[in-house]
Amino acid sequence: MGTNVANKEEDAKTDSDDDAPVYNPKNLPLGWDGKPIPYWLYKLHGLGIEYKCEICGNYSYWGRRAYERHFQEWRHSYGMKCLRIPNTVHFKEITSINDALALHQKLLMDSDVYRFKPEVEEEFEDSDGNILHKKEYLDLKRQGLL
Repeated sequence: MGTNVANKEEDAKTDSDDDAPVYNPKNLPLGWDGKPIPYWLYKLHGLGIEYKCEICGNYSYWGRRAYERHFQEWRHSYGMKCLRIPNTVHFKEITSINDALALHQKLLMDSDVYRFKPEVEEEFEDSDGNILHKKEYLDLKRQGLL
């Protein structure tokens, strides 16, 4: 009987060791096993660096990897949608609302420059195979030269 009581006491001690709070003085993130990750790994991944995104509602991302990954996540996409800006690759690394709006305006202006303008760029071909701008072609046609 003495051995059964001793075994039960040892089992109770090992169970209480598992339930004891983990010693974590540097407040490191927990790994898959529930224990803090090594400090060198914490520093290697830059998990001590905080990145804030104003578009996401000033949400904080700890580490470069989490920060870069958040640009494809729902929170950032929703913030961009609320600003009426498409969440494209042009806006990667942009976390300020003012910067995003300024870049969006610049992209809209640039797209207007490269947009096809039919009144200026439309071309016609006459019966001889000559290519003329629309205005020249219509003037020559009115004069009866074509």
